[in-house]
Parts: sequence; C-alpha cells; structure tokens
Amino acid sequence: MALSRSARLGAVATAAASFLVIGAASAPTPGAPGIGDPYFPELGNGGFDALHYDLDVAYAPDTGRLDGRTTLTARATQALSSFDLDLQQLQITKVEVNGGHAEFSRDGDEVTVTPRSSLPRGRTFTVSVTYGGVPEPLGGPIVFGSKYGWMKTADGVFVACEPNAASTWFPSSDHPSDKATYDIRIKAPEGLTGVSNGRLISTYDRHGSTYTHWRESRPMATYLATATIGRFDVRTGRTPGGTPIYVAVDPVLKDSNKVDVYAVTAAATDYWSKVFGPYPFEETGAIVDDMPEAGFSLEVQSKPAYSAVRSETTIVHELAHQWFGDSVSVARWKDIWLNEGFATYAQWLWAEHQGTRSAHDSFLADYGARPAASSFWQVRVADPQRDTMFSSAVYDRGAMTLQMLRERIGDKAFFRLLPAWTKLHRYGNADTADFIRLAERVSGRQLDDLFDTWLFTTGKPAL
Repeated sequence: MALSRSARLGAVATAAASFLVIGAASAPTPGAPGIGDPYFPELGNGGFDALHYDLDVAYAPDTGRLDGRTTLTARATQALSSFDLDLQQLQITKVEVNGGHAEFSRDGDEVTVTPRSSLPRGRTFTVSVTYGGVPEPLGGPIVFGSKYGWMKTADGVFVACEPNAASTWFPSSDHPSDKATYDIRIKAPEGLTGVSNGRLISTYDRHGSTYTHWRESRPMATYLATATIGRFDVRTGRTPGGTPIYVAVDPVLKDSNKVDVYAVTAAATDYWSKVFGPYPFEETGAIVDDMPEAGFSLEVQSKPAYSAVRSETTIVHELAHQWFGDSVSVARWKDIWLNEGFATYAQWLWAEHQGTRSAHDSFLADYGARPAASSFWQVRVADPQRDTMFSSAVYDRGAMTLQMLRERIGDKAFFRLLPAWTKLHRYGNADTADFIRLAERVSGRQLDDLFDTWLFTTGKPAL
C-alpha cells in the first residue's frame, strides 16, 4: 500500500513517539524496598525474584560472632538501577554484583545495592555480601512474647526465625512470597554439629573446625531456613513409607524427653502423606535443642525445630506445616491461619486417627471452653493484625473453620480438597481467597456465608 508524503511523515512521527515511550518505560529504576505486606511493609524487596541462596556461615559460640558470605542468584523483574536487601544488625564489609564491586548504603535494616551497570529486566544476576557481627534475637509481642531468631544456647545456637528474623543472620528478601532454593554451609568448632534444611551433602573436620554442607532443592521461605549448631545425638534412616529421616537431639534432653521423636516423626510423615498428598521435600526429621528461653517450636523446612519437645501433638502439628506453610506458603502474613489453623486441625485429625477423640468432639470442646464474652472471639482470623498474628484464635478458630467446612461439604469432598490444595499450590504461595475458590469448586457449593462467619466476622458464631 502506498502512503502520501503527509501520511509518511505522520507515520515517522508516530514511530518516533512510540520509541520514546518504550525507551522511557524501560529506563532503569530502583527496586522497591519492600513488597508492601501490611504487617511488615519493608520486608521482602521489589524489582527481582530470588532464585537461590548460597550461604557460608562461620559461628564462634565462645564470642557469639557470626561471619558470613551470602550469594543470592535472582532474576530482575524490572530494569534495575539499584535494589534492596534486608539485613538487621550485622555489618557489611563488601558487596559484589556479578563478580564486580558494587556500591551500597544502609537505612536501618534496608541495604541498597547499586551495581556498576544497570540490570535489564529478565536478567539473571548474582549479588554477594560479606558481613559479620554478633546476631541478636528479636523480641516483642509477636511470637507469644518470646525471643526468636538467632538464639544462643549453652553449646551453640538455636535458629528459628518466623516471621521476620531470617535477616538477623543473612541478607535476603525476607518475605515468604519470595521463595528460593538453598545451599547452606556451616563452620563450627570441632565436636559441634551444624544442622540445616534439606539433605546433608558433606561433613568433615579440618584444623579444629567441623564443616557441614546442606542443600534444600525445593523452594523455601526465608523464615524456614536454619543453621542450628550444638552437640547432638543424630539418628538417620527411612520412614516405613521410604522417606529419608534425620533426627538430631540434644543429649542433655535424652532422659527428660518422654516422646520418641524419631518414631512419631516417621509415623506422622507417612500418615500425612496419605491425607495431605505426597510429602513435598527430600527429607523429614527434627532438631530438638535445649533452649528453654524459646517458648515455641517451629516448622523449619524438612526438620522442625523443637525447643525441647512438649508432646506428640507438637510434632504432628509441626510436620503438618510441611504441607501447610512450608510447601504452600502464605502470600501475605495476614493469611497466617492457612498455616496455623490447618496445623491445629491436623492435631484433631491425629487424635481421630489414633482413636482417642473425633475432630467433631475436639471442635465442641474448643468451642465450648470459651464463653461469648471471651476476647478470643474478637480476633478477625482472616486478618488478625501483626502483633496478634499468632493468637490462639488464629490456631483454634482457624481449625474450627475447617471442621465447619468438613461438616458442610462432607468427608468425601473435604478429604479431596486437602490434597487438591497442596497439589495446586505446591512450592508456591496462596491466600484465603484462593482456598475459598478451591473449596467451592471441589464441593460444588457456595460457601461465602461459612467463611464470612468463621474467618471475617468477630464474635462467637451460633451453632
């Protein structure tokens, strides 16, 4: 088709304008300092997707000093002139991007890295940070008033970081929406064992130090990473179902532990694999450490960490998290009931499996134990607020919601729903709306009223 001269000039002008628009759109800009989670606005980082962490840490229990080098492989999701990492307390001595020197600055817990050359959108890059110092645990009201994170023990350190303490010991994009795979290498004084996620690749002694290398090949949220160090009695093997198992127990607890952690871990891993779908990781296990100051246990990916085991139900709860929380992680922290409500309901299912009490009776006992005037009923489970995100209502009313759902849609649909959920979002992230949609699809029923009553409304629901 031929064009007139005026049309040709118009076309040239239009093309030039389009070029300018495209050029402006692709100009490098700084990545956001956080992903915008309402509870932790500056956690996580915008502008890139974390793919893999290589962590090298050396810990000296006598001084409490940690020296580390973290190499993060990431993909730019926009053209980046600079980007942020999360790191609390520790001092940085060097930063490199793609092997070359990079400038950095700090504003509190935010580290802004400026590479020599901007990073194009879609580019895979590495950032290496060398750092050190004495990590301190976090505190406050969030985790039952307990300290959490990097916690010194009599012989080493107990590392349990939910929700925001991973960045107290390594630079990261510290939010569960940015999952990655990991290689974690731990150097500790000879005679101590460093235990981490995934499977053990190697261990050896050299010049008075013990080196361990662990690899988590499945995507993991930062708060689930650990580098727990101490004296441990280690037992390895396979569950009856064939899953490799690694259980490390502080020998100080040998006589005080009345629970066979290895046996319960093996049995629960295999049972949940039948109820929730295939076990999502390469190894199961446990880390049992003498840490009385930590008033909690944590679903560390592949090896839950127990600050001394209090009961069998604690173990089955933390193992249920391997599906609900670890493999399927929350998109935002307000959806934490998808972790804790499900793991609490798993305790009810375990009692049902053991023949000690039905989940229905567990529901009635929990429901009846709290009068309507109790503050328990004033927590909005679907958005419990940051300082009460681990309140008992998130756990127990979350579990009640699942029992009400089970009784509404019936056992057949309910026990199709659980493995469908873990399969659909395996190694990814999801939110409450995703679960409601799937529940309605699997059951063929409209369920807004049920979830509105139990998750989004305060007050004690009538039965």
